[in-house]
Amino acid sequence: MSDQVKSLLIALEVELKQLSLWQPVLPSPEALASAMPFCYDTMSLQQWLQFVFIPRMQALLDANGSLPGKMSILPVAEQAFGNIQADVVPLLNIIQRLDNAISGDA
Repeated sequence: MSDQVKSLLIALEVELKQLSLWQPVLPSPEALASAMPFCYDTMSLQQWLQFVFIPRMQALLDANGSLPGKMSILPVAEQAFGNIQADVVPLLNIIQRLDNAISGDA
């Protein structure tokens, strides 16, 4: 499973970059310290994916740590990316595959 999750994290990064949703500037320490789910009070979902989710998942994988038992990012992503003019279907598919892989539904 970890190889599948690693591949999906790479695919997620590539897709965010292709959609021009990848940002060169790190959010402030205060934004990163948010205790809210998805840091929704301090950053956009694409920022959370880039600066919180991907690095934390990669760190867990690198340390052979336990991945979350259940994950459901897709509903939030569908709402967050629903108004983007670009084709977000591939991005949403990657997020769904990550949800399934980590939740054991793959």
